[in-house]
Amino acid sequence: MCNYNSVFIKKTKKIILREKEKALIDLERKMQNGFEYKNWPIIKAKGDDDWQLEMGHWEFVPYWIKSIESLKESRKKFNTLNATSERLLESKMFREAALNRRCLILSSGFYEWRHYQPEGAKKAITYPYYITLGTEKELPLMMMAGIYQPTVDFSTGEIIDSFSIVTTEANSLMTQIHNTKKRMPTLLTMDLAEEWINKDLSESRIKAIASFQMESSVLNAWNISKDFRTSTNPLEKCHYDELPDLLPFHHG
Repeated sequence: MCNYNSVFIKKTKKIILREKEKALIDLERKMQNGFEYKNWPIIKAKGDDDWQLEMGHWEFVPYWIKSIESLKESRKKFNTLNATSERLLESKMFREAALNRRCLILSSGFYEWRHYQPEGAKKAITYPYYITLGTEKELPLMMMAGIYQPTVDFSTGEIIDSFSIVTTEANSLMTQIHNTKKRMPTLLTMDLAEEWINKDLSESRIKAIASFQMESSVLNAWNISKDFRTSTNPLEKCHYDELPDLLPFHHG
């Protein structure tokens, strides 16, 4: 769930959070596989009324991990690229971060698969989609809810922030696309994004925001090539004759 992401940022782009307007950075990632365990842009609170953009390590590294060897072993048991909203505050791994270290993950759109069994096929076939707030020509930034945990970069000894994307139950559109697990990243409005990184949130409010579902009507989704992971243009639209349209929220 939400293991493939994209982001397109120009340094002329500005964001206002906590009444502070700041320019961003030049960054283009057409498609990043979370299982590469590389860095990604996140926004954290800075003090009581400010914020900062930094590159975090996409993979929540629990505090008890003390070496690259133990991290590799942990990866065999847990996928911490995502954190389930319903269990954030019940999890030994995520609770403290959910209470005290919430962040925003910047995204221009993410990739997901739909399972569909065409007539005559022996089993369901997976068809990839790109999901965004924009279009092929214009991809505005989205804010995903996240949590982070300071950890050590075992290759350099540097202290970095590792993070996980919070996921929630799928809305009507994503129920049709991610139709096996029926999950989606917790996409936030700007008001909720600002509230999410505020210091003092009650547990009930954390649960409510973590489980927020962006309305289907504001999202756009289209089919892409099955080899998008190796394509020079992974966002390019692709049509499959055998695949029914998404209804009623297909913007195609």
